[in-house]
Amino acid sequence: MSDVLYEISKLSDKDCFLVIERHKKTFTYPIHRHKEFELNFIQNGRGVRRIVGDSIEEIGDYELTLIAGENLEHVWEQGSCDSQDIREITIQFLPGLLGSDLLARNQFTPISRMFKKAEHGVTFPMDSIIRVYGILDRLTQETDGFLQMLDVLRVLYELSKGDYRPLASSSFSNAERDTESRRILKVKQYINDHYAEDLCLEGLAALIGMSPAAFSRFFRQRTGRTLTAYITDIRLGVAARFLVDTTTNISEICFSCGFNNLSNFNRTFKAQKGVSPKEFRSIYHKKKVLI
Repeated sequence: MSDVLYEISKLSDKDCFLVIERHKKTFTYPIHRHKEFELNFIQNGRGVRRIVGDSIEEIGDYELTLIAGENLEHVWEQGSCDSQDIREITIQFLPGLLGSDLLARNQFTPISRMFKKAEHGVTFPMDSIIRVYGILDRLTQETDGFLQMLDVLRVLYELSKGDYRPLASSSFSNAERDTESRRILKVKQYINDHYAEDLCLEGLAALIGMSPAAFSRFFRQRTGRTLTAYITDIRLGVAARFLVDTTTNISEICFSCGFNNLSNFNRTFKAQKGVSPKEFRSIYHKKKVLI
């Protein structure tokens, strides 16, 4: 585990949630993690850089992201944003707010599914933001805590019904993305255990008793990605984790994660993450706080 700042939330142990609204010009809080689930809304933030695990993206005018992984490092940095009035609404609540029994009920299935995906961090598209904008706005003005709670539930429910996109890779966040067929899970587990080795289509197909051609089609249909792209994503996620958690030099990380060419590793990493391995490491280290 990296020595990134572990945030102690201001959420009281007698409260269900914490709502904070800020108007500011700059983002100064360091990269951090915390046990609380966090829904973060940003308005007028075009150019701000969002970092969630090994995902680094520049946001637009509106941003809404849910973080539900205790060990998932994240931060919003100033980036190229020059807005003079950035509005931020943050809602924090404990993982057990709704309870496992309630989340197991049919009516809460969409929220439960969204929470599982949010272990990687998930970001929501503009149509979802528009759907909950009025509720978020009302939340900051409401003084009755019970009515606020109803609004928080409404926001979560509305968001869970729409689309959302996972951010951090599964190999970085140490969380599974999907519940899938046993055959796919068997292959994914093998890749997770042997990512540093030479993985070939024929060998993985034989693992579940399929021909290479049939397995290639099967894997893409079930995951939405080619086998090669999936293996690359796993290797990059593991490499990113090493870059954050260790001081191992980049060439050693490259070869230990299954890449056989340093130039190709650097090029692929930058194409996927938007920054080079060296730049990625510096993002975390420059914000690192020992506690």
